[in-house]
Amino acid sequence: MLEANNIIFSYDRGREPVLDRVNLRVEPGERVGIFSPSGSGKTTLLKILSGYLVPEKGQVLVDGSPLPQRGFCPVQMVWQHPERAVNPRLTMKKILAEGGPGNSRLETVFGIQEDWKRRYPGELSGGELQRFCIVRALGEGTRYLLADEITAMLDFITQAQIWRGLIEETEKRQIGMAVVSHSRELLDQVCTRIVTLEELKN
Repeated sequence: MLEANNIIFSYDRGREPVLDRVNLRVEPGERVGIFSPSGSGKTTLLKILSGYLVPEKGQVLVDGSPLPQRGFCPVQMVWQHPERAVNPRLTMKKILAEGGPGNSRLETVFGIQEDWKRRYPGELSGGELQRFCIVRALGEGTRYLLADEITAMLDFITQAQIWRGLIEETEKRQIGMAVVSHSRELLDQVCTRIVTLEELKN
């Protein structure tokens, strides 16, 4: 289980916290949608769950243990803007390798073409680049996946392909997901339950 326990976080000390005593549980194989207004702290919560930010108070546990300080983290995050999450000087093949050994089955599931791997990030569309970021995040050690508006900028066909692949893979491997989206309709379609940040406050 991925747990956020009594998380308190503010970007400026002394100001009102962005997150105030927030608690969240994500079970293996579960897809939890987080639906709240813009600026309410959804992305901040995902950053804390994945170790990119450290809470002022509270704790994140993954399968009963704190997030690892070194090495591969079993909680992986996929960002809204994939171009900001990759090194523009690396080929896509090298970017994929950052997630561990290659997985041709996953590449097929997400529609990655072999010739794309020889290209650089700037030579791919947003949808193509996001597929690579998802496959990279789904390394064999991943137990939980955090998705922050990952298809918001993509066309409907690409959105459907990506979510079909994600649901198939996370169900097969019992990977838990936390999904942030401004689209309640999308969350209704892809998540097993939906919560608001207000509901997560202790």
